[in-house]
This record gives sequence, C-alpha cells and structure tokens, in this order.
Amino acid sequence: MRKPVVLVSADVKPIEGFDWHAAISSYLDALVHGADAMPVLLPALGPALDLDSLLDRVDGVLLTGSRSNVHPSLYGGDAHERNGPFDTRRDATTLPLIRRALARHLPLFAICRGLQELNVALGGTLVSEVQDIDGRRDHRAPESDSMDERFALAHHVDIVPGGRLAAVLGDARVEVNSLHRQAIGALAPGLTIEAQAEDSTIEAVSVDAHPGFALATQWHPEYWVGSDSASARLFAAFGEAARAQMTATARSAA
Repeated sequence: MRKPVVLVSADVKPIEGFDWHAAISSYLDALVHGADAMPVLLPALGPALDLDSLLDRVDGVLLTGSRSNVHPSLYGGDAHERNGPFDTRRDATTLPLIRRALARHLPLFAICRGLQELNVALGGTLVSEVQDIDGRRDHRAPESDSMDERFALAHHVDIVPGGRLAAVLGDARVEVNSLHRQAIGALAPGLTIEAQAEDSTIEAVSVDAHPGFALATQWHPEYWVGSDSASARLFAAFGEAARAQMTATARSAA
C-alpha cells in the first residue's frame, strides 16, 4: 500500500547566482518519520503552476516556516527593511495554494510562516517585531550556533479546551519553542484560536469550515518530532488525516 503524499511549500533561495527552491530537511524528516508520509516539494513558481492539477495528486499540504516574512502589501501593511526579508514568489504560490487546498478540504498543516500565510490568505493581518510591543515577550530564537539551542522549548502555551488542537494534544499546557518576530494581528474570518501564549500571542489556529485536519502552529513541532510527545502527536495526527484522505480519494475513483 502506498503512503500518502504531502505537498511541501518551498522558499526561493538565491545561491551563487542561481535561484534554488528549497525546504529545510527537518520538515521533510518529520513527514517521513513522524507522519509516515512522502513529501514532494512545491517550487515557488506562482501563477506558472497549475495548482489544481497538483492538488489532484496529493493527500495533504504542509506549509513550512522560513526566515522570510509575508509581504506587508498583502495585508495592508507597509514594507520596511526591518520587517523583511521577503519572498514574494513564495507568497504568490502559497496564498492561492491555501485557498484551493481548503476548498478541497485537503488536510493542511501550517507552521510558523505557514500560520501567518494562512491568516493572510483568509483576510487577516500580521504584526511585526512582536518583541517591541508592550506586554509581549521576545519570541525570537536565542543567538546561538547550536540549532538545538535555537529550537529549544522556550515557553508554554495554553490550549483552548474542547478545540481541535485539544483533540490532538489534550487541554493541558504544552511547552513550545519560539523563533519568530511576526505574529497574527487581526484574526482572519473563518479561523478559530486554538492556543495562546501568556502574553496573548496567538500560537495556534484552526479553519472553521474544514471538516478534518486544518491546523496551524506558530511554533516548530517538526524539529522535535522524534523526542517531544506533543510534536510527535501533531505529525502523527496529520499523517492519519492524509491517509484518510488517500483512502477516500481511492474509493471515489473506484
């Protein structure tokens, strides 16, 4: 029996005169080992892609984190050098991808930048430099050459009781890592808050109209999927949803 196929968003990385379309290996490893799924990278080619043909062939979508931020022009903000860098080709790919994937009720897991893309795609806004807002903590990663230190669990989040995230992780607090400068500002219509940090930063959301798995986290569960229970449960649940989608697609085609 084949494993479910998950479409993974890619960044555009200029390297030595060439534009590379890439995703960090931890996301791919988490899909293979944590979700028991096969990842396929989606190049950030924007309107050149036939997204519907691609989505016909996959069982879920994973939106990765990135050093780049969603361009502020897409949610009514002003672009400044400080709230960059930007990747407009990724924006032109992921925002329409999100809308098409949700319309098809495909399983969707959005992480960090992915959560922010989801909010913008559905009409919400973002705030930049969260650490400069009164009452907010510094959500940036610690300065270190060690990735384990940068991705270390940094604070807890409170999960909304009875919500979709609680169905996966339970209602208790969980410890999460923190590597972001931006966060959700105005929540998009059709999204529900699933978890928040003590400083009120929105840490997880779900899509109201989606009948299955459509969750987004501001933290990075992919990094600790092999050792952290909450991270492992998130990717396992996503994998289960992708397998259910694969089975349903096969039955409808029979």
